[in-house]
Amino acid sequence: MHATIEAKLRAAFAPTHLDVINESHQHRVPAGSQSHFKVVLVSETFTGQRTIGRHRAVYATLATELENGLHALALHTYTPQEWSDALGQAPKSPACGGAGIDA
Repeated sequence: MHATIEAKLRAAFAPTHLDVINESHQHRVPAGSQSHFKVVLVSETFTGQRTIGRHRAVYATLATELENGLHALALHTYTPQEWSDALGQAPKSPACGGAGIDA
């Protein structure tokens, strides 16, 4: 699923920066799961869009994956200028209280 998410986001948004990070291991899921992802997406297409519009566009792009096992997306969407202003850093993900299947 990781590769599919990355390919679809690249095709839809022509990003200048893209990180797709599998954070499933931080949640109460079986080892090797691909159900929770953090996405850092920097694209000119976000210029003039509010955060809600950006997120809706990502959700629409990944609709099939969201219907078929993708449980959660932590989205960090930026224009190139916003990314520069953030010094190329997205917020860290908070710890999940249900980390790991054996937690």
